[in-house]
Amino acid sequence: MKSGKQAKGFWLSIVFAVIFSIVMQFLISGGTLNSFYVNTLFSIGINIILAVSLHLIIGITGQFSIGHAGFLAVGAYMSAIITMKLALPFPVAILAAGVAAAVAGLMIGIPTLRLRGDYLAIATLGFGEIMRIVFLNIDYVGGASGMTVTHLTTWPWLIACVLITIIVIVNFTNSTHGRACLSIRENEIAADAMGINTTYYKVMAFVIGAFFAGVAGALHAHNFYIIQPGNFGFLKSFDILILVVIGGLGSMSGSVIAAILLTIISTYLSNYPELRMVIYSLVLVVMMLFRPQGLMGTKEITAFLKMGKSAKGGSHDDGKHTTA
Repeated sequence: MKSGKQAKGFWLSIVFAVIFSIVMQFLISGGTLNSFYVNTLFSIGINIILAVSLHLIIGITGQFSIGHAGFLAVGAYMSAIITMKLALPFPVAILAAGVAAAVAGLMIGIPTLRLRGDYLAIATLGFGEIMRIVFLNIDYVGGASGMTVTHLTTWPWLIACVLITIIVIVNFTNSTHGRACLSIRENEIAADAMGINTTYYKVMAFVIGAFFAGVAGALHAHNFYIIQPGNFGFLKSFDILILVVIGGLGSMSGSVIAAILLTIISTYLSNYPELRMVIYSLVLVVMMLFRPQGLMGTKEITAFLKMGKSAKGGSHDDGKHTTA
């Protein structure tokens, strides 16, 4: 369980995020922010959901998955079918996208999560490529040409999904189920010996992560007007993986910070297409050389806030003892 100070710090962060989102909504509605900054904000929100959902699978449960783009694709196409083909409301599309991705996660998770390490990575990568090829050959969703989608993603829907994702995954991590997942990450053999059903918890984390990746897919599809199978290749899975690794494996705060920073860097480098990947790759190499554990390591922002308060209290006490 979280300590009182950590829980208080977490909910203060959520309150700050809500205030920030309200301010952004006024700026967007008033036309203060142009389309470039609005699109950047939306991309950051979608990437935060993707990073946090993959953080649960890799950072918390320790399962090396590189097929997250497959769940993103399932959510994107399912939501597009719901709104464009069936003419159902956008909230229904978001929920259906998450459920469809969760079902896909269950189907791939049960047979593959008995694998470990490189074998699991290859299996999940294969799943992502299968999803891309399947959508590439289905004429109902446009095949290789893609599918045109109405712009329905709004800032309130986006920020609501981001906050729900963070709150659910934080509470799951700090529950008994989350502790079981952490024990699997640290030593799966020992966890199994202690009576923890390792396959059950690995599949559970995989399904929850897939669900929120599907939600991100729905927001992605209805933000960029058109979806194509090529947008969900293995390079997209690596992009999401980089967010988690750069942020720090085991740190959700790190995943959020990395999603914000790398999305901004990638967006601004789009003006330099020839050098974009070179500069982006250079940033990653430098990061791995000087900070291989990631931006936050395994710590959360609330832990640093607590350390700061402790340091203040310690210096105050030292002063009192010196005076005495």
